[in-house]
Amino acid sequence: MFDWFVQTLRSYPEIAIFLSLAFGYYFGSFTYKGLGLGAVTATLIAAVIIGQLDIKITGPLKPTFFLMFLFAIGYGVGPQFVRGIAKDGLPQALFAAVVCVFCLFSAYLGARVAGYDVGSAAGLYAGSQTISASMGLATDAINRLGLPPEESKKLFDAMPVAYAVTYLFGTIGSAIVLALLGPTLLGIDLEAACKRYEEEHGAKKQLGGPGTAWHQFELRAFRVREDGPVVGKSAQDAEMLLPGNRVFVQRIRRDNKIIDATGETVIQAGDIVALAGRRDILVGLVGAGAQEVDDRELLAVPAEGVDVYVTSAFANGKTLEVIAKSPETRGVFLRKITRGAVAVDIPILPDTQLQRGDIVTIVGRSQDVAAATKLLGVPDKVTDVADVAFLGAAIAIGALVGAIVYKVGSVPLTLSTSGGALISGLFFGWLRSVRPTFGRIPSSTVWFMNSVGLNIFIAVVGISSGPGFVAGLKQLGFSLFFWGMIVTTVPLILAMYVGKYVFRFHDAIVLGCCSGARTTTASLGMINDRAKSQIPGLGYTVTYAVGNTLLTIWGMVLVMLMT
Repeated sequence: MFDWFVQTLRSYPEIAIFLSLAFGYYFGSFTYKGLGLGAVTATLIAAVIIGQLDIKITGPLKPTFFLMFLFAIGYGVGPQFVRGIAKDGLPQALFAAVVCVFCLFSAYLGARVAGYDVGSAAGLYAGSQTISASMGLATDAINRLGLPPEESKKLFDAMPVAYAVTYLFGTIGSAIVLALLGPTLLGIDLEAACKRYEEEHGAKKQLGGPGTAWHQFELRAFRVREDGPVVGKSAQDAEMLLPGNRVFVQRIRRDNKIIDATGETVIQAGDIVALAGRRDILVGLVGAGAQEVDDRELLAVPAEGVDVYVTSAFANGKTLEVIAKSPETRGVFLRKITRGAVAVDIPILPDTQLQRGDIVTIVGRSQDVAAATKLLGVPDKVTDVADVAFLGAAIAIGALVGAIVYKVGSVPLTLSTSGGALISGLFFGWLRSVRPTFGRIPSSTVWFMNSVGLNIFIAVVGISSGPGFVAGLKQLGFSLFFWGMIVTTVPLILAMYVGKYVFRFHDAIVLGCCSGARTTTASLGMINDRAKSQIPGLGYTVTYAVGNTLLTIWGMVLVMLMT
């Protein structure tokens, strides 16, 4: 029976790939306090074990899925990457570039001192910096060295060994260094720093300040007294009686008729007004002795919640406080801001800036939501249909550009098809955030390309290198783990001090900037938990976009440095 199973896998290696994915995603899902192997490492280990059966995989499967993965990376981070390079995110983008240089040279120096070959160096770098994608570009670079097939295979087999040994500390160690040691090393009280940041950017200490009232509201009906402060005032003027709070007159019952209120509607004594906002604030608007009325028909306001994809030039870079003063946003409440490829929740503060590519959740009357949506961008419609014509063309264009070889003297320079696909994703991801009429790729499809695309590549690498994996692990195991700890830790410590004392980032976001530059999502979660706030995430998105791009490209650069 076992012989039949082995022979079947050798005859149909695609079954071995799917087995690797099944085991990898299953065991990679287990975590302890947010930390675990993850799907990539678990898939690699499963593939290496299956690869002991001496399974041969040929054909374009590995590069095909890797191109899909790289394009998905670029497409997801494109808006933040371009913003960081071109506009007010420049300090964070420069910081991320500096941290990426730290990561590259720490791996290079570590590999040189330890005497590792190119394959082990590439794996050491990929695992210690938890940037699996770099192995693909390193593979392309090794293929272009013109080495004999036996020597190339030796380097390819060494790469996943070094990656697997160093990845675990690369994940856990980065979280420990940044989230647990970081505040102590920098002398930061993280929770107090986040509260201070909120106060400095417009939030009030008590619940219900401008930063929180926008997503904590209800609809109540009150009868206006004869001497009420709003009598004779337009709805807009009445709402201005409570500056700094979002309170809106939605509907009015007058003479047993229901009127949909606009900003110009004048309130009269005896009116029953439907107000949206926090209840304690609502009572203050219509009068302390206001009588609340249970008018179900009046309160049956047609309302909806919509996810809006921010694309407009008006909203890009504007603060919530400025946008809230626009007539088009009257009657609309903001519940959530999601940013970046890893969907970071951005705190809702008056000083928070919206960016192209953000997804904001707004609620309110249907007509108000429609007006606000038009101002901000386009509805982020739920769909499972991807623009495959755009997807195929974009990857093909990027790969064709990357395949071009430029010669400087006798030295060939090329992006490679992989690098071309990544840059194509960056460009078209940014372009869609500006012109969202084409190139729709649902988030589920982006996830599939990103996660499954990478893991199929990793599964093929693991299966192909399986026979030589155990021997390499026995030879270099402890040494690799030791150097992996050093290469993981040194750039993070340098990054923290450079971020605080050179770039002078606020104490509340400096560790989030470090997490983003090193693309370590696990550490961001731990930092947010320790801060009891989402504020550190404000430093994550631009640095993640730049870091994810450069750290991936460094896989190719490291091979060039080592040869």
